[in-house]
Amino acid sequence: MRPKEVVKGIYNVGVIDWNIRDFHGYSTEKGTTYNAYLVMDEKIVLIDTVKAPFTKKLLENISKIVDPKQIDFLISNHAEADHSGGLPEVMKEIGIDKPVYCSKLGEKNLRRHFGEGLNYQPVENKSEMTTGKRKLLFLETRMLHWPDSMFTYDVTDKLLFSSDAFGQHYASQEMFDDPADTSLMDHAKKYYANILLLYSDKVRKLIEAVRGMGIPIDTICPDHGVIWKNNPSRIIDAYTTWSERRPLKKAVVIYDTMWNSTVQMADKIVAGIADEGVDVRPLHLRSFHRSDIMTEVMDAKAVVVGSPTLNNTIYPTVADFLTYMKGLRPANKIGTSFGSYGWSGEAVKIINSALEEMGIDLVDPGVKVQYVPDKDNLDECYALGKKIGQAVNASFE
Repeated sequence: MRPKEVVKGIYNVGVIDWNIRDFHGYSTEKGTTYNAYLVMDEKIVLIDTVKAPFTKKLLENISKIVDPKQIDFLISNHAEADHSGGLPEVMKEIGIDKPVYCSKLGEKNLRRHFGEGLNYQPVENKSEMTTGKRKLLFLETRMLHWPDSMFTYDVTDKLLFSSDAFGQHYASQEMFDDPADTSLMDHAKKYYANILLLYSDKVRKLIEAVRGMGIPIDTICPDHGVIWKNNPSRIIDAYTTWSERRPLKKAVVIYDTMWNSTVQMADKIVAGIADEGVDVRPLHLRSFHRSDIMTEVMDAKAVVVGSPTLNNTIYPTVADFLTYMKGLRPANKIGTSFGSYGWSGEAVKIINSALEEMGIDLVDPGVKVQYVPDKDNLDECYALGKKIGQAVNASFE
């Protein structure tokens, strides 16, 4: 099948990875794509490559448009291996001495990945080049989400090659955003929550800077997922909202259980929160993937974590999630903890300490119950849920 045109003279020559189910700890149950873009002009340009095992398919796709040896140079917006893995093999095919344009930090990172054998050409932030009828503008986007990241903007077509921003881990034969696809924004939200959340301040500043430059954007071409052509403002507006990290009137109760004591506690806490009119999501750590839980955490006001005590510490699944959440730096949250225990009972204290380390304000010391909760214990859990719900509501007054 011939690669599809994004706009006249620009093709998506990337590949679809239908089978990937884990992307460094992020569940990709819908697969992903590794998008690469071929710009046909007086100078022929390839923007990004693909994950190394898919390089042959990339070259096949290019060959359906043009002999790869006719490509004049390559632009590498990002050195991460899912976009640069095919770079050495591609350059051998198109000509090892041809330029590889990248950011200054991109040059440094690419050299560390692939050594000295390529013709790296670092570009300045806001510098421009022409390919014939088109003018390309380079914009550094450091830490979105690597130090080397940059955007390439096609001034002529008002088209943004956005690297890892505005993407989704979503494999689809459809190349463009479909306004009728109600799941698309869910995929985009999960992508933001698990990859870009900790860089929210930089996202907000970048969007403000681009708007300040007056750059019109008719099409956004990310390196993962579908291309935003029908309504690019939809994803820009979503990123603006997500980058502000303003929570909703919502709570998440995240827990695991050993002998169902902690789950009984969770049920009562959830009931107490719900009875205060707050949207609440109970999330069992062995039923939901950490990346799906993190997507729910992103816009929740309250984060409540429960664990039994095992070997004087928290349950392994709870430890895993707390480590994962800490790395993504959620903001503007309140929370507390709960859990059951047999003879020591350290879990609640350990969880509270972890939440405080993340900057989550504790609304209560939490509840811990020895062995099986009785009616009084469950009433205490219900009261804790109501207190959390009231605190959420108070934060919106």
